[in-house]
Amino acid sequence: MKYRKIGPFRPSAIAYGSMPLAIEGRPDRETAIAVLHDVLDAGCTHIDTAWAYYAAGGEEQYGEKLVADALESWDGDRSTISVATKVGHYRCFNDAGEAIWDVDGSPERLRRDAKLSAEALRTDQIDLLYLHRPDPKAEYAEMVKTLASILDDGLARTAGISNANPDQIRLAHSILGDRLVAVQNQFSPGFLSSRPEIELCGELGLAFVAWSPLGGYRRPLDENAFAAFQRVADARSVSRAQVILAWELAQGDHVIPIPGSHRSETILDSFKAADLTLSGEELTQLP
Repeated sequence: MKYRKIGPFRPSAIAYGSMPLAIEGRPDRETAIAVLHDVLDAGCTHIDTAWAYYAAGGEEQYGEKLVADALESWDGDRSTISVATKVGHYRCFNDAGEAIWDVDGSPERLRRDAKLSAEALRTDQIDLLYLHRPDPKAEYAEMVKTLASILDDGLARTAGISNANPDQIRLAHSILGDRLVAVQNQFSPGFLSSRPEIELCGELGLAFVAWSPLGGYRRPLDENAFAAFQRVADARSVSRAQVILAWELAQGDHVIPIPGSHRSETILDSFKAADLTLSGEELTQLP
């Protein structure tokens, strides 16, 4: 495994997004713990979770508690592992009874959920705490200032923002300074619009953490967007996922994809991308 940088932490170049283990369609708890142990044993040193990773109507913070259980039962060196979580999002049902994600960026909710996240993760200080998503009902600057106050209280060591545009990144950086260490946005061959954020993060010295880096496991893929990656994969005799992740790593030393998976076999294959270097000619074939 190769490693990169998120503030004071040394994450594996490909980290693990644990959402598939916690929301609707998740595997049973025993299987999920086994997947997390396999991830850690493979050399992954950064796990991403969130307050809102649970099935709507089910046990809140299921994902955070699962990560804590896996780390507690793992026989490796816990000091090498950083855990990121996110606040400001929650699960509920709409009027049609459909499970949805909603936002609450009020200071009271952000502070409450940060404290609950620390309790669920069984830590006095969260390694990396993100604002999960902007709340249209709240001033973004006030959300960031609340995050700053959570840091001031010592409840979190470093801060990040997620699903943010360049103006929001600049604003958060102006308020948080060096305590802002990461931006987590969607990025994949089927979602290229985060390139301005990737570039800005490089300029500001921030990690860009790519969620749904393989296109998202719940949405049908636009196969046209992935065709060139499949051609490179076929020529290399590797999986398409490895080519996609290697291409994302080539976007900059500050880019860290966080693929998720229900199965150990899938994520362990993805980790092999850290050792796959694409040639200049191959990169010219890709977006």
